Amino acid sequence: MVAIKVVRSIGKYRDAAMIEIDVLQLLAKHELGRSRCVQIRNWFDYRNHICIVFEKLGPSLFDFLRRNKYCSLPVDLVREFGRQLLESVAYMHDLHMIHTDLKPENILLVSSESVKLPSSKRNSRGEMQFRCLPKSSSIKLIDFGSTVFDNKEHTSIVSTRHYRAPEVILGLGWSFPCDLWSIGCILVELCSGNALFQTHENLEHLAMMERVLGPLPEHMTRKADRGAEKYFRTSRRGTRLNWPEGAVSRESIRAVKKLDQLKDIVSQYVDSSWKSVFTDLLHRLLEFNPAERLTARQALDHPFFKDHIINR
Repeated sequence: MVAIKVVRSIGKYRDAAMIEIDVLQLLAKHELGRSRCVQIRNWFDYRNHICIVFEKLGPSLFDFLRRNKYCSLPVDLVREFGRQLLESVAYMHDLHMIHTDLKPENILLVSSESVKLPSSKRNSRGEMQFRCLPKSSSIKLIDFGSTVFDNKEHTSIVSTRHYRAPEVILGLGWSFPCDLWSIGCILVELCSGNALFQTHENLEHLAMMERVLGPLPEHMTRKADRGAEKYFRTSRRGTRLNWPEGAVSRESIRAVKKLDQLKDIVSQYVDSSWKSVFTDLLHRLLEFNPAERLTARQALDHPFFKDHIINR
């Protein structure tokens, strides 16, 4: 069986589809069994609709979370998903490609098979609850219509909002590290069941980042482009985020206030044998300064992915 992606006959969508085909063919050309990217089988133009034929895969990680009512996934499964995702992104980065749209919707399980297991929680009537887990942890990365080669022109905005790196919002330019920020957000979401930064507005988004990760570095806020200058205020003490003064609503302020620091978020879902090392990995992926953020290859060497240091 195969899956066919049909792209509407609209100029910008056709352009993205042709980019995706070029990327997929290049990935397949260099494929050595280690890309963990979806494989293209063929493509054709049907009445001005681009149709791309893929191998058949299972549901996305987002669909799997939704099926489980956004319950957290076991950390050892998050660890395995994270390792494979980093391998896929490292492979792309080695080929000078930046995915730019990493999110749970674009990560598919290879198999649709799952197992039903009892949960540690009971419902309001005291009845045992169950959750589904994938029978296989194998995943593949999809959707390369927004992929950019590092030496090509970069648009000002990339990534779906919840997974967008601070340098993109601040207009500082972006490169490979923006993918690693997205991976950090994805790992927190898989661990907790909820998107880390659930927002649709830039100032609120930056305020959420500071709430979870601490203050933005002043060397970044000072260099923010004209479009982002309005999110900050300058005084004798320096440049700081214009929050909560600039909030659009009380609901926005409450949404930021209810967020915990990263270590406290992790502590709610991860036991002590994983907590410290997982939190350290996340902090290194969610490093504000893209120059100091881990690369995909460096992240794969992090102790979180080393079996021998985990005391199970």
